[in-house]
Amino acid sequence: MVSGVRETDGFVVMLARNAYSNDIPTPDSKKSQSFPEVFDDGTTIENDSECPFKELTIKIIIVGDAAVGKTSFIQRFVTNAFQSNYKWTVGVDFALKRIEWSENTAVKLQLWDVAGQERFSNLTRVYYRDAQACIVMFDLSRRDTFLGARRWIYDLENKCANLKDGSSIPCLLLANKCDLSQRQIYQEEIEEFCKEHDFIGWTETSVKEGQMVKESMKFLLEAVMVRCGESDITKSTRSHSRIQLNSVAAKPKRSCHC
Repeated sequence: MVSGVRETDGFVVMLARNAYSNDIPTPDSKKSQSFPEVFDDGTTIENDSECPFKELTIKIIIVGDAAVGKTSFIQRFVTNAFQSNYKWTVGVDFALKRIEWSENTAVKLQLWDVAGQERFSNLTRVYYRDAQACIVMFDLSRRDTFLGARRWIYDLENKCANLKDGSSIPCLLLANKCDLSQRQIYQEEIEEFCKEHDFIGWTETSVKEGQMVKESMKFLLEAVMVRCGESDITKSTRSHSRIQLNSVAAKPKRSCHC
């Protein structure tokens, strides 16, 4: 788990957007927003207290085929809740979560949940705009979703703008539903796929069981903060980092919706 991150609990704004509109509003900090002002208690991170306080806005997009667990992943991360009833995302949804990065820096995360159905693929360029990181998710029990992950990578490469330094946005690969017994994709081919497409890391997750959800998000956020110059961890240190699969201790079960 990446250290040095503390979260505010219980705050989420979920907004459904019109899938057929190109006017996708982004949360504006200048407008009235009910963000919590007080962070939770925890160990103080050493920093220069004389530096002015700043709040960064970071947009992370979550892509993958329909029903792989993207919406449930966001809900689990933001509210630590899970709902078994599945509803397709229409166009895009987004959630907000505020995280205290240090004494002087807060991060306002925008988590964009992009619909997995192909009929919305012509709109993804609008949703990808200004993204600073990405999660590509597939379902370990459905090989077609693993094959679909390649299509999502190509979509990102063609439509997602690079960062200011010219580098591509950091992408994390998540193999969801590791609690299921009917696995169709195995570690060796995931490792090969991860290296082929230069993901910063990958791990198995179980959104239903809440396993490796916060850990994977903190891992990705650390990579973003490194590129923003807001982390003490160097790029060279991060370049070979991987989330360890042995951190996942899920027991296979027979069924899971998300």
